[in-house]
Amino acid sequence: MPIPFVEPFRIKVVEPIKQTTRAERESALAGAYNNLFGVPAEDVLIDFLTDSGTNALSDRQWSAMMAGDESYAGSRSFAHFESAVQDILGFPHVLPTHQGRGAEGILFKTLVQPGQFVPNNRHFDTTQGNLLALGAHPVDLAVPEASDPDRDLPFKGNMDLGKLEAFITGTGAENIPIGMLTVTNNSAAGQPVSMANIKATAALYHRYGIPFFFDACRFAENAWFIKTREPGYADRSVAEIALEMFSYADGCTMSAKKDAIVNIGGFIACRNEDLKLKLAEHLIVREGFPTYGGLAGRDLEAVAVGLYEGIAEDYLAYRERHTAYLGEVLRSAGMSVYLPTGGHAVYVDAGRTLPHIPVSQFPGVALANMLYLEGGVRTVEIGSLMFAHPDPITREVVNAPNELVRFAIPRRVYTRSHLDYVGEVARAVMKKADEIRGLKVTWAPELLRHFMARLDWV
Repeated sequence: MPIPFVEPFRIKVVEPIKQTTRAERESALAGAYNNLFGVPAEDVLIDFLTDSGTNALSDRQWSAMMAGDESYAGSRSFAHFESAVQDILGFPHVLPTHQGRGAEGILFKTLVQPGQFVPNNRHFDTTQGNLLALGAHPVDLAVPEASDPDRDLPFKGNMDLGKLEAFITGTGAENIPIGMLTVTNNSAAGQPVSMANIKATAALYHRYGIPFFFDACRFAENAWFIKTREPGYADRSVAEIALEMFSYADGCTMSAKKDAIVNIGGFIACRNEDLKLKLAEHLIVREGFPTYGGLAGRDLEAVAVGLYEGIAEDYLAYRERHTAYLGEVLRSAGMSVYLPTGGHAVYVDAGRTLPHIPVSQFPGVALANMLYLEGGVRTVEIGSLMFAHPDPITREVVNAPNELVRFAIPRRVYTRSHLDYVGEVARAVMKKADEIRGLKVTWAPELLRHFMARLDWV
């Protein structure tokens, strides 16, 4: 039998994980009001809730952390961090933040006014939440094929350029203070964006005088897909491709907890010094001095090393194959897997896997909960519990385009046997799929309700 992949690393430190009984898991889920975000991590065997901050650090990262400079201002750790961001992304101005949502909040607080609109291929949850909290309107304009789980196309995360231009002309560029593009497109099943689409999106924004910013948290995986899927890039290095990607933009926000392979951290990067100074004013109030931004010196060191490790091509080849293998395992278990599998996660179409559960009863939450009850596997719904929101014009509730369950794989954490175990759990769930019930919300906050919502079985 062919070996599907080999991990390009050795394991030097291990963490025990606890196996629980079905009764223990039922108690834990009930105590969390049927919301997996509330389940204690020690009661989870395989944790695919997120790939954000759940990564295994390398020996080089741990070594760099030991030399962290904890000076309040102007630390050498910041200099290392700044140099890595400038080298890999090409932006001259860099401000650290505690994580991606901190970067988004400061960028939007600086540039966006209530009632204005911010287009994107698709916003993710905290990006959307930060805009809604300001009274602004996030607008998603991904290509139509992003909503089709069966079409196996290379760049289903692309911006729909026709819709974008129609939106700009219809809304008025003066009402659009910033335009964004998320790479890879997490809300569209982790699908990448092509270089051609990046370039065209940038040109369209700039034609109307709109600053263009990336949500760059998985830029390395996006660059890898450009290298392996887009004509003309096979002989280019991931480092060269990343620099070209960012060359079209005015700046970016990034959660370093993804492709910088760390446990905490993020940043804003930009080209304009005046904008950097305005951002820094808000940063000081909300995050910290501009050379630490809510991070310890050791965290800045880990990001500086992790950015380089995240663009290593042997690692990225393994990462893609590792994720694809989980997709194959889940498909063989009978689940409707979104095609193609992305870089950081496998997405299962819960609406199609559990067609008897209506959108109003959250099939993604139901499927995720059953995976936990069956085998202690924690995933997350990427559907209408997470993304339903009122239309800015009609005020009618707009549901998510797909009811998905995301199996987000922490970097350098799980082996192939863990993935095989998840497949066995999925197989057991699918044997009783017709018996799975939906859920209803009994309480939730106004914004980002999926994190804290309380639910009950229908």
